[in-house]
Amino acid sequence: MGYYITVADDVNIYVEDLNPQCKKTILFVHGWPGDHNLFEYQFNQLPKLGYRCIGIDVRGFGKSDRPFYGYDFGTMADDVRSVVEALHLYDFTLAGHSNGGAISVKYMGRHKGYGVSKLALFAAAAPSLIKLPDFPYGVDKEDVIQMIEETYNDRPQMLRDFGNRFFFQHITEALSDWFFQLGLAAAGWATASVEETWIKEVLFTDLEAIHVPTLIIHGIHDKVVPFQLGEIQNKMIPGSKLIPFEFSGHAAFYDQKD
Repeated sequence: MGYYITVADDVNIYVEDLNPQCKKTILFVHGWPGDHNLFEYQFNQLPKLGYRCIGIDVRGFGKSDRPFYGYDFGTMADDVRSVVEALHLYDFTLAGHSNGGAISVKYMGRHKGYGVSKLALFAAAAPSLIKLPDFPYGVDKEDVIQMIEETYNDRPQMLRDFGNRFFFQHITEALSDWFFQLGLAAAGWATASVEETWIKEVLFTDLEAIHVPTLIIHGIHDKVVPFQLGEIQNKMIPGSKLIPFEFSGHAAFYDQKD
């Protein structure tokens, strides 16, 4: 069942809501540059196990509205809060992949984990996707700047190149095309604005504010968000559990979906 929820500035956020009659709820926040469909293979199975699965399309992506502004982590976390309040969610698991993991971390800090009883981070882009003078992890800032330039100059080719780094397991050409189409569905300005947010923002204090049981899943072959970031998250979140996925890259939800 799909519908829209209006958040700040009259932006409409698309929500896919499966099994709404179930009490055990997982709210999924997808990564860049896709939408809730990235979790297709989880949505195929988890409702059978008695879970309500809610997938949102982050503003600018999928079926959600595509305003020109509002792609900082704070605003996107506020959008999640609006969805949580509109659906009267509580005692739910917040699950975020990649950029969606960063949004989820920001939600935990900015909104004090409102309604969240458990957190799941899948290759989360936190606390900083790029290397900093006092943080020698992540990717080089110059590589992200180059991706931004490619987004503005030839977004389809940038998406193709990104898709080639996304998966570790062999995928069919058809699946590669499916992933490519998800990226094309986003607004170009939203795609670039999120990339710029990776350069501008860090999430150290937000990670330190997390005090719910947290599961961290990270592929050891991740070429997008290096595995070291998962290890750092594990150190910074008290009592968290890190599960290295030995046969996965950035797409753990597909590389090792079983």
